[in-house]
Amino acid sequence: MTSQQGISRQSTLQQVTRPGPRGPFLTDAFPVIRRPDAGAVLIGEWDAGSPEGQRALVDGVARQWGETPPPEGLLSRVLFTGTDGRSILGYGQWTRHAAHQEFVRGAGESGPRERVSAVLDGVGDDGDAGPGRFRLYRSLLAEDAPGAVGCVIRVAFRTTGHEAARRLVDGLMEMFGGRQSGEGAFGSHFHISEDGRQVINYSEWTSAEAHQRVIDSALQSGGAVMGFIAGLEGVEPLGFKRFVGPRGLVRA
Repeated sequence: MTSQQGISRQSTLQQVTRPGPRGPFLTDAFPVIRRPDAGAVLIGEWDAGSPEGQRALVDGVARQWGETPPPEGLLSRVLFTGTDGRSILGYGQWTRHAAHQEFVRGAGESGPRERVSAVLDGVGDDGDAGPGRFRLYRSLLAEDAPGAVGCVIRVAFRTTGHEAARRLVDGLMEMFGGRQSGEGAFGSHFHISEDGRQVINYSEWTSAEAHQRVIDSALQSGGAVMGFIAGLEGVEPLGFKRFVGPRGLVRA
């Protein structure tokens, strides 16, 4: 069974509760990253300051999402809470960037986008002025799905442009032979920002503990992987964070 088949099987266990413009949505499910109809990705990160802030923000945004019909072209919009007790990761998929832009242009001052923005008002963006526009570039996949996804690892890099971003991802793909390694790993999905100045690795694991075991054994400073990254011109690693508890909608 492939990684994405395992994710799809896990997602079908979620409750299908809401119809959308083109079919039902699953609630509080992990998104299927390599779905073929996803032409555009939005990734954002916020610092809520505390576990209480995390819960309030995620609950508030999820409530606003639940009160409005999913827009045309939306495939998923999910928030995750960081295991650090303060971070929030947002991951959204659309059929194309133009579909998201049309939704933004069509939202009035009292529309769903503005109400979500009101919930986020006063919460600091982690690094930028809102979700960035990305495309999925390549993925490392585990040979066998280990069960159900339980944790997402966000690994970020600053890059000087598309050439440096592709050099980073292509080199890692070659190093690992296109296969995700590590017990408890599903896959690592490398997204490149529209301007080529950021790479986000959205990595799926059974648990935070499984990821930590691989960090301790294979991803230490001075090892082959970290040495390769350190030797790349135009690439700056920005570290990783772990996220759990998806809240949102995923098109079935």
